[in-house]
Amino acid sequence: MATSSSSPSTSAPAATRLGWIGLGSMGAAMAKKIRGHLAAKATSTPLRFFNRTASRGDFLEAAGGKRCASVSEVVEESEVIFISASDDAAIEAIIEQILHGDTTKAVAERLRERGVLFAAMPVFGATPVAEQGRLLVAFAGPLPVYEAVAPFLKGVIAREVLRVGEEPEKATLLKTAGNFMMASLMEIIAEAHVFAEKTGLDANVLEKLLELVFGTVAHSDSVRMTTGVYIPGKGEAPWSDLNLALKDVGHGVDSAQKAGVSLKAAGTALEHLKRAKAYSEANGQRALDSSSLYGIVRQDSGLDFCTDYVRKRDE
Repeated sequence: MATSSSSPSTSAPAATRLGWIGLGSMGAAMAKKIRGHLAAKATSTPLRFFNRTASRGDFLEAAGGKRCASVSEVVEESEVIFISASDDAAIEAIIEQILHGDTTKAVAERLRERGVLFAAMPVFGATPVAEQGRLLVAFAGPLPVYEAVAPFLKGVIAREVLRVGEEPEKATLLKTAGNFMMASLMEIIAEAHVFAEKTGLDANVLEKLLELVFGTVAHSDSVRMTTGVYIPGKGEAPWSDLNLALKDVGHGVDSAQKAGVSLKAAGTALEHLKRAKAYSEANGQRALDSSSLYGIVRQDSGLDFCTDYVRKRDE
């Protein structure tokens, strides 16, 4: 996510005119939280929003948000704008530049020349976490932007905010590191579950161990595997889309290679994600979660991509 501000004003947060662009699964969850926060402020103005697929914003308009006909309208009517986009093409359409670790600095400089302050604000957490307002936010950008958006972060969309500095690209790099660490952790958990299944170890006991020793993140990844989230049922959406994982982990591996760093664990996870994508394509473009590398680890150990739980669920 990126944020921009047309003014370094430090006026009362409740009076700040907020704009939101991008209502994918994560964007919609965060925008809903911010809209609710604004609604509780008697002096606030409606959250202005725009999304390429207009119907995605119906819920926000019904809740009191103000639908805008274009990105330009959001910009004209807002002091602070949140941009939530999942890929380079979407960012290009919004700010005519690619938002990536190598180019975020150039984006910030380009916008600053036009009197706009820019900050990068990637988030950690899947859609269910966003719906709970429990994301971890990594913020990097000018202090005036932070002061403008801070009232809408911790306690609204986030459980905590990590300040990474004033260079926006640093937040993107932190997110990149987080992405390949998460993928590597998921790979290890997948291997542990396959080990348990092949040796007769109780998966429930393993899952409890993950929770007690390694915490909520590892436990959540485990649940995605044992409850079939890794391969959602028909009509169900992934917690975190496989295609986003491929992009994010791929960025991490590419960035590491450019820096002369070997990411063996992340490289293995990326290869398994690519094979999961091939599985999706061979099965009618079936939607898969980023944890679907579990299915590949299963196959490499002589098991079916789908667990017994998944097969029974889909009967």
